[in-house]
Amino acid sequence: MDELLLIARALLGLVFLTSALTKFADRPGTRKAIVGFGVPDAVAAPGSILLPLAELVVAVTLIPATTAKWGAVGALALLVLFIVGISVNLAQGRKPDCNCFGQLHSEPVGASTLVRNGILGLIAVFVLVGEGAPGPSYSDYLATLTSVQLLALIGGLVTAALVVAVTWLWWILLRQHGRLITRVDFLEKALQEGGTLAAAASSDGTDTPFQGLPVGSPAPTFSLSGLYGETLTLQALLARGKPAMLIFTDPGCGPCNELMPDVAQWQQNPATTATIALISRGTVEDNQAKVAASGLSNILIQENFEVAEAYRYNGTPCAIVVGTDGTIAQPMSCGAPAIRELASNLVGTLLPLANGNGNGSAPAPAGLAIGEEAPQISLKNLAGKTVKLSDFKGKETLLLFWDPGCGFCQNILEDIKAWEQSGPPDAPQLVIVTTSDSARNMAEGFRAPTLLDDGFKVGNLYSAPGTPSAVLIDADGRISSEVAVGGPDVLSLAGVAPADAG
Repeated sequence: MDELLLIARALLGLVFLTSALTKFADRPGTRKAIVGFGVPDAVAAPGSILLPLAELVVAVTLIPATTAKWGAVGALALLVLFIVGISVNLAQGRKPDCNCFGQLHSEPVGASTLVRNGILGLIAVFVLVGEGAPGPSYSDYLATLTSVQLLALIGGLVTAALVVAVTWLWWILLRQHGRLITRVDFLEKALQEGGTLAAAASSDGTDTPFQGLPVGSPAPTFSLSGLYGETLTLQALLARGKPAMLIFTDPGCGPCNELMPDVAQWQQNPATTATIALISRGTVEDNQAKVAASGLSNILIQENFEVAEAYRYNGTPCAIVVGTDGTIAQPMSCGAPAIRELASNLVGTLLPLANGNGNGSAPAPAGLAIGEEAPQISLKNLAGKTVKLSDFKGKETLLLFWDPGCGFCQNILEDIKAWEQSGPPDAPQLVIVTTSDSARNMAEGFRAPTLLDDGFKVGNLYSAPGTPSAVLIDADGRISSEVAVGGPDVLSLAGVAPADAG
């Protein structure tokens, strides 16, 4: 029994130590994973440090016999927390990425994740209540072994470590080799079909990985940075009350660049019945060049291929439609012609074509012009009272589009609050328009009126592409600035000097 308890403690300690160190090494990924579980971004930032720190403490306390029970209690508490969090998200049809072992191993949560945590929880219970728990100290146990037994133990541990390492390496190589084979096969089929990355079916009629997730399955959530400091999530895109059309692209992809003028017109056309977002790779500078050339919006950048793998596409350009219920509404379409057809089927007469190649030259309607009368709004404040934009007529107003869950909003929170408290007498009247609930916005501590914009309707009305964004309205109720997007531009529009210039 003593040997089993020692093995149980060693196994738990190794799992939590590995989890802690890999999370520390991938703090951005840890933070994204915590946000993916529905935790506010303001809590996720410190959580990306506190969670692996707690796991490290558990791993260390499991080793000495004098603290092993406390280590088992901590392990059990963390595992129960993980199980509850996973269960709640699965019940809501969401499968966030667990980032369980950082970049070493990360995958969307599921039944296997629950089973794994359940088994570890049972091991923690065994350490707590097993006969003779929590067992002797490792030094006392080793002192009872003969030289031959000690050598056998060391040899066994080394052999086990080698088996695990070789198995893991074999698995990684197998996955990479499999992906390479399917990539080559996919490109060969694409070339046979005219050089486009058209989705193909395998010989037995089943879907290939390039056809994406099946219709009706839950769409994987994500939280990605935009080009101007804004953060956009799948939930934010769907909050506008429309399906989301996600177009996967890359700055170096020729067919993608050919498609961009069409995408810009789809985004800007008021007849569009979907929120269109591009999920790209590469540097911010490379992607900003796309915006300058085509006037695109809603460009999100994935760090590697994390969203690509979650949606099971393996080429660009590809597109998929997510319904307002958060499930896949249309199958994956790959290649510019297929994406144009998908857009046409989705929004009807979305894009007036000047010729047959999909590169229509009809001018896209512009956003709100300076001097134009500001659209009237009527929203509830945090106390439930209706507030209208006309209530502020006679004074310049800064309309700030906000979300407490947006990390880039949090980056300028203290600057905005300091400006509220000690801004110049002629500073504009600040009005916050937020998509979040009253409780989360009360915690922000703004003095300014905070209005609840369910579904980002007012944000869309003012052509705000995300949060934070802001626009100035003059004393006569007319637009007096372009929409500023991202923390630095919002602060500049307000005339605020950042508190931390470094």
